[in-house]
Amino acid sequence: MTWIKQHIFIFVGLVALIVAGVWYGLSSDTSAPPLLTTETVVSGTLAEANADQEIVASLLALRAVSLSGTIFLDPAFMSLKDFSTPLINEPWGRENPFAPLGASAATSSRSSIPAPGR
Repeated sequence: MTWIKQHIFIFVGLVALIVAGVWYGLSSDTSAPPLLTTETVVSGTLAEANADQEIVASLLALRAVSLSGTIFLDPAFMSLKDFSTPLINEPWGRENPFAPLGASAATSSRSSIPAPGR
């Protein structure tokens, strides 16, 4: 009892904390959502119809596009410069990259690995 008289503010604080924790725990919403729900999927719903209509509208918009060569005659296109680097032909390498070095094409056609069972 003497400890309580000496540390009354700490005791009151601890009691207040415990009361607040209990009050918070009991006053929170205890209705948890169900763990298992069922959904019914109906074919041909409004969302599917809207998606189909969007696809059809996109296809019709693409059909209306016409490709003409007039852009290549535009002065802005003609003023473009080509900064590409020309490609140089390089040798292809060995005929059989897995053949031993120094082996000719005739010997490389034979396998240096013995067949199984010999």
